[in-house]
Amino acid sequence: MSSQSGSLRCISPIDGQLYVERSLADASLVDRTLVLAREAQREWRATPLDARCALLGKAVDAFVAQRDDIAAELTHQMGRPIAYTPGEVGGFAERAREMLRLAPEALEPIVLEPKPGFERFIQRDPLGVVLVIAPWNYPYLTAVNAIVPALAAGNTVVLKHSSQTPLCAERLSGAFESAGLPRGLLTHLHLSHEGALAAVADPRVDFVAFTGSVPGGRAVQRAASERFIGIGLELGGKDPAYVRRDADLAHAVETTVDGAFFNSGQSCCGIERVYVHASRLDEYVDAARSLVQAYVLGDPREEATTLGPMVRPSAADFVREQTADAVRAGARPLIDASAFERAVPGSAYCAPQLLIDVTHDMRVMREESFGPVLGVMPVRDDAEAIRLMNDSDFGLTAAVFTRDRDAAVAIGRQIETGTFFLNRCDYLDPGLAWTGVKDSGRGVTLSRLGYEVLTRPKSFHLRTELE
Repeated sequence: MSSQSGSLRCISPIDGQLYVERSLADASLVDRTLVLAREAQREWRATPLDARCALLGKAVDAFVAQRDDIAAELTHQMGRPIAYTPGEVGGFAERAREMLRLAPEALEPIVLEPKPGFERFIQRDPLGVVLVIAPWNYPYLTAVNAIVPALAAGNTVVLKHSSQTPLCAERLSGAFESAGLPRGLLTHLHLSHEGALAAVADPRVDFVAFTGSVPGGRAVQRAASERFIGIGLELGGKDPAYVRRDADLAHAVETTVDGAFFNSGQSCCGIERVYVHASRLDEYVDAARSLVQAYVLGDPREEATTLGPMVRPSAADFVREQTADAVRAGARPLIDASAFERAVPGSAYCAPQLLIDVTHDMRVMREESFGPVLGVMPVRDDAEAIRLMNDSDFGLTAAVFTRDRDAAVAIGRQIETGTFFLNRCDYLDPGLAWTGVKDSGRGVTLSRLGYEVLTRPKSFHLRTELE
């Protein structure tokens, strides 16, 4: 494994100041961590499932008990307003507890129908050491998808968080250790990109759960290409919404605007493009513009702020340029960016924007924005909406707003997506499989199916009677 030197530096997007600095793990620390994880896994997998789940429940409680400190740190590290960061702790707990509830059923052996003289069943064995590589935009909500089911299934976890959110890795491993989990079950490493790829290639790692960009996913896949291990990839999206003629318009506007601009648009499954039946377009646009204009862009440490900075100035500049490119091509911006005082070029503070007269020839309707900009297009009918929704390299989620449940399901069956929503968006139900198609990735987390990728089947074929 290649060695590392130096440190990671978390620059807060709030003020551009250094918030936290940590030394990168060197080859010796990585080696000790993986040895410890493998040793701990041998004993942990032999621990009864109910005992494992009980300990993990205590760990979740220990994590939630630190909610206020966790929320404040998260706001400083990545810029989400303090009014919202406590919600990530609640979401972590919701997903963790649902996965623990599902564990006994998901991990129960499959017993085949009786056959004279034979007993047959399939049990699910843990894989070993799971490397979880988590992003900065939802550092706890993405990590929990793999951490809790991996541990419940009898694996150990090594966690690598983004250099933007290093304290998240420390909070998680510290909370789990304080709850009494055996040493080595959940450890963290601060790694550079190169160090993380070296860990992916290490033969002591048995599965990799990666959430991040498409280029990052390709790099992880290349790093593991010489090994026969599983890789889960959740790589983001360009998620569409369709507002049909019969939609409850007030609900559709409120939901899609929130889905587009929450977390400054930095959500993998956030709404980035909306298609509205032509007969409702003006009504939708007028209502959406009023909501967007009401956002308060400011210091995320202040309770009144509803839109914080993006993660870094370069990310905000990317969205500003993508928007400007669309305007040059004929799009019409409906929001006066100058009304948001902090939104100046070169800063991490990006004004929200609503664009009309957009087309699929524009980057803003095809390229992941990951920021507070939303393009709106009229459509003639369901067929045109379906065609445009599928006209994307991504396929994470898609939403339809209508009063007609059957029509929605018929549309949903034709949409190339991992999750289909009716009258809602931008939400992960832990009881449902979280997955994507096309450049949104592969694999699955959450639900009973999430346990399948973190275990391997072992068949038992027992001849119980001899002639």
